[in-house]
Amino acid sequence: MTYRAPVRDIAFALQAVAGIDQVAATGAFPDYDADVLGAVLEAAAQFSEGVLAPLNRIGDLKGSTYANGSVTAAPGFADAYRQFAAGGWTGLSAPAHAGGQQLPKALELAAYETVHAANMAFGLCPMLSLAAIEALEAHGTPSQKEIYLSRLVSGEWTGAMVLTEPQAGSDLGALTATATPNGDGTWALNGQKIFITWGDHDATDNIVHMVLARLPDAPAGPKGISLFLASKYLAAPDGTLGDRNGFRPVGVEHKLGIHASPTCVMAYEGAIAELVGQPNQGLAHMFVMMNAARLAVGVEGVGIAERAYQHALSYARERRQGRSVWTGEANAPIVDHPDVRRTLSVMKAKVAAARAICLSTGVAADLAKHSATEEERRRWKGREDLFTPIAKAWSTDVGCEVASLGVQIHGGMGFIEETGAAQHYRDARIAPIYEGTNGIQAMDLVGRKLSMDGGQSARDLIADMKATLAVLPRLYSGKPVEALTEGVSAVEQATDWLMGRKGAADGAADVLAAADAYLKLLGDVAGGWMLAQGALYARDQLDGGQGDPTWLEGKIALYEVYAANVLGQASSRLSAVGQGGALLERMSVDVLAG
Repeated sequence: MTYRAPVRDIAFALQAVAGIDQVAATGAFPDYDADVLGAVLEAAAQFSEGVLAPLNRIGDLKGSTYANGSVTAAPGFADAYRQFAAGGWTGLSAPAHAGGQQLPKALELAAYETVHAANMAFGLCPMLSLAAIEALEAHGTPSQKEIYLSRLVSGEWTGAMVLTEPQAGSDLGALTATATPNGDGTWALNGQKIFITWGDHDATDNIVHMVLARLPDAPAGPKGISLFLASKYLAAPDGTLGDRNGFRPVGVEHKLGIHASPTCVMAYEGAIAELVGQPNQGLAHMFVMMNAARLAVGVEGVGIAERAYQHALSYARERRQGRSVWTGEANAPIVDHPDVRRTLSVMKAKVAAARAICLSTGVAADLAKHSATEEERRRWKGREDLFTPIAKAWSTDVGCEVASLGVQIHGGMGFIEETGAAQHYRDARIAPIYEGTNGIQAMDLVGRKLSMDGGQSARDLIADMKATLAVLPRLYSGKPVEALTEGVSAVEQATDWLMGRKGAADGAADVLAAADAYLKLLGDVAGGWMLAQGALYARDQLDGGQGDPTWLEGKIALYEVYAANVLGQASSRLSAVGQGGALLERMSVDVLAG
């Protein structure tokens, strides 16, 4: 099935829901306007559809290969990457002084949705370069920016995030890789790292590794981690490449999905590196890169969900079986069966909600940097921080759910690899795991993000949702309004309960036990709120005689589908929030194993 980038839906989410016009109004992006938005999305669609999507299947079948200490990209991927870099796609939001186009982050995320949908394994490569760009822009030295940042922005070199070790996965405080001084201002890295995405390949001449390691006198735990830069080939001040550095891949993992993305085991044996930022502050510095990657992974979830939805819809329109209850046709396409139609409708609604959440997080990130006043920047930073774990976790859960439903729509044929539905499911499954598992995202939400400003960011979000509720009755009556009303009330009750338990001496277990349910509740309701905003905008367009009536009416119906099928779960989510840690403590290992 051929992928078609949903440019109109993406632009609608940016403009009608996420509010990218607020970003333009800051004046921080002088080269951005609505015409640029349209041109970027159309160009991204053309490249993703024409170059990346055709490589998706062969990448899955052939994968990347490892031999003799080096990795070769899947067939066609190296050439596709060079075209990607030549098109300027790695520099969309990068600063102009580094050679970037200095466009809004939200627009870059929107363009990359098409990349991830067309070819998720490919998209991981430039995605990590974007994260490295943010880390170097924030913490790199002038020399590092001159040599490495500009070449990452141009796409001449790629970046890799190097954190995990065999004994140190989510607990980075347990890592043991070391960095010892060479006496000339550089450091020697030693240790082994695993799960290093695109850690080696042949698509570029050089690869910039951002590595976490310990100094000789570092304190134990996470406070003793520093961030280093090591490139595959040593680079002179003018960027000329010299000798091969002292690290190499020793193998690639054989994975469930994303076969064309090389997941490397890397050995560092006296690799020459430079310190990035301050000693023993590496985890804080790396969080710049990690937070960028977490939001980008959320967009991956949107992209793979969109791809799976399109695949399923195409099959449902072609596959004929049974009589239609609507038309009476005897051998009707299965899209004319109510359960199939409902499933596809829910898939489409959840994709739209996840897209809106991710792009709204991108807009918040832009406004957190560029709003006119400190108060506004603080408010938008709070929104960005609150939404980032939701964007990552909720959207990647949607990716898995929609991909699974896509297999279901295909029936038995979905279980057969040749139809392609299974690849989307296999590829989607990694997104809730890497860049911090979704369980960790939920813990971050209730443990840090909810309380870092005394709950004000959550209260501001609730107030914004209530403002939409106040005008929603001009479009709907009855259940669509009641569903969002009950959802917002559930969020408010859950937030108040969590804030109360966080202040209690015995509240830690209760808060952590509630984390997953709270994140899902907040994602469900925020997604519904955003679809309601889109429906109100569509109504205004219709009343003004603007736009495509059928398409705009679809936006109004989409919220109703979501309200009926998703928002109705708010009460059960709220109940799960309040289950308490004591109940889970009773589910001891002996009980679980009994």
